[in-house]
Amino acid sequence: MEFCFQVTEEWEDERIDKALFGLMDSLSRSYIQKLLKNEQIMVNQEKVKANYRLRCEDEIKVVLPPAMEPDILPEDIPLDILYEDDDVLVVNKPKGMVVHPAAGHFSGTLVNAVMFHCQGNLSGINGVLRPGIVHRIDKDTTGSIIVCKNDFSHNSIAAQLKEHSIMRKYHAICYGVLKEDEGTVSAPIGRHPKDRKKMAVNERTGKTAVTHYKVLQRFSGFTYVECRLETGRTHQIRVHLSHIGHPLLGDEVYAGGRKSPFRLEGQCLHAKILGFTHPRKSIYIETDAPLPGYFKHLLNIL
Repeated sequence: MEFCFQVTEEWEDERIDKALFGLMDSLSRSYIQKLLKNEQIMVNQEKVKANYRLRCEDEIKVVLPPAMEPDILPEDIPLDILYEDDDVLVVNKPKGMVVHPAAGHFSGTLVNAVMFHCQGNLSGINGVLRPGIVHRIDKDTTGSIIVCKNDFSHNSIAAQLKEHSIMRKYHAICYGVLKEDEGTVSAPIGRHPKDRKKMAVNERTGKTAVTHYKVLQRFSGFTYVECRLETGRTHQIRVHLSHIGHPLLGDEVYAGGRKSPFRLEGQCLHAKILGFTHPRKSIYIETDAPLPGYFKHLLNIL
């Protein structure tokens, strides 16, 4: 598969790997760097390195290799399916399940499960470790995630993600009592300047990030909220709510040392509503993932 771009003023003087990550956000930056190294990305028909700075009117050609047979094995892991047809699959991911294989997690992932369920019918755009995966949610976040069964649907869903037209509503429990009934956090998110494993509000290098929140119920010392993502940055809700002084209950990374009074495995965050335009049918599809048992139990306690 081949893609061609002509550089506009918007991308002038940007690193080519960073620019392509923005232009083709279904590809990871590391995968883009691998393509550059293998001369599968050329600028003006010449090889360039990942740190090449683009010039206006540069011609970029990207050649994506055919998807290889993955070394990741299909596993017969039960899936809670919210919607499925020949193009897409929406799954209610349980707590503790990693979305795609990575160091230390090469089995038991959502990818292992969907490979078994879909019997090879998955998009290959994101390479062998992430077949069918267009977006992801954290290991300890539960709820809706869409999986694409072919490249056509993958490109369509990726485009909808890029233009922020996919409806993504999360339910969460955060520390403290939010005063306003609803509000918006608009603060750029990037890597933490000192801890590269964390994300943070970063005015200098961060990307635009917008989260809309609405209070569903207030408790003594906690608030049950709905968060709607306008953008989809890594750890966005966790970072944004922490930024305004209301980190998620159970979040050991962004809660600033606060210890949960309950026995929890990670943050109380659930991807509840997922709405998108069907790639082939052009109709709006919306799924609603029921709250997991631990979440409903916490609400009852509170």
